[in-house]
Amino acid sequence: MKTFPTLIDRFGRQISYLRLSVTDRCDLRCAYCIPKGFRGFEVPAHWLNFAEIERLMAIFVRSGVSRIRLTGGEPLLRAQLPLLARRLAALPGLEELSLSTNATRLEDHAQALRDAGVSRVNISLDSLIPEQIKCLTGQDAFAKIMAGIDAAQQVGFSPIKINMVIVPGVNDREIDDMVAFCRDHRLILRLIEPMPMGDSGRTIAPHDLQETRQRLTQRFDLIPALIPGDGPAYYLQDPEGTFNVGFITPISRHFCATCNRVRLTVDGILHLCLGQEARVDFRTLMRSGASDEELTLALRAAVELKPERHEFREFPEKIMRFMSSTGG
Repeated sequence: MKTFPTLIDRFGRQISYLRLSVTDRCDLRCAYCIPKGFRGFEVPAHWLNFAEIERLMAIFVRSGVSRIRLTGGEPLLRAQLPLLARRLAALPGLEELSLSTNATRLEDHAQALRDAGVSRVNISLDSLIPEQIKCLTGQDAFAKIMAGIDAAQQVGFSPIKINMVIVPGVNDREIDDMVAFCRDHRLILRLIEPMPMGDSGRTIAPHDLQETRQRLTQRFDLIPALIPGDGPAYYLQDPEGTFNVGFITPISRHFCATCNRVRLTVDGILHLCLGQEARVDFRTLMRSGASDEELTLALRAAVELKPERHEFREFPEKIMRFMSSTGG
């Protein structure tokens, strides 16, 4: 079958990174991700099965995708996830398989994931106060998350990145404490501006991280990282180079010009941008009998649909789907 070594969109960006959602379900209810009481999850019959995922991922990798991140919802809710990870990690040409998780189940699965070929993990942690975690997530999950972080370190995941979404008036006063915690535990911290995804996301007030970045630079004597991050974060480090903190700023300082990623939902819908509606239904294509060649051509056509940038500032009400249903 003819292969294409790179995927280049209309704006010259090389698409090499796929965020693969394996479930839209989660055991937590973070307000910026899933609204309280939400029940509109995708039916399991529409989920891509492991064989479909492996086939489609092989096509993506042959077409130029070199990095895949397993996401959700909470990906560890998908039964036998380490088995899928092992199959994906074995794909010729895949350079990195990683995982985003809330870590509530990571203590039980860390070793199996590491053995399967997952090289690193990103962990959501929005507070260091147990009561605050319960308020933010709807669950008394702090101890489980801490155990998951410890397990990830014990089995050798490196680097481990901590993702902290800043919710004004809720956890914004904890930023300095989180910096100190991650520095002391040799974790990479990434501070994230909330995005207006769905009704729940639009209830969160925006937080401009530019002022926060300036303040942390002065307080912790940070300097620009010598090696910039390979994703959307702008990184600073301490003078010794032993600690890094990143700033993901989709609202105050968008990074669309260098966006190298697309997202595949659990039901096989490829989204080309978090803040736009361009999408392609690969599940229907596969279940209608499309050949690998046809799927490859569909992928290349999909990349042509990737917009130049999101419009969260101009049209914050535009995206109705929730973050959990889009794939992290």
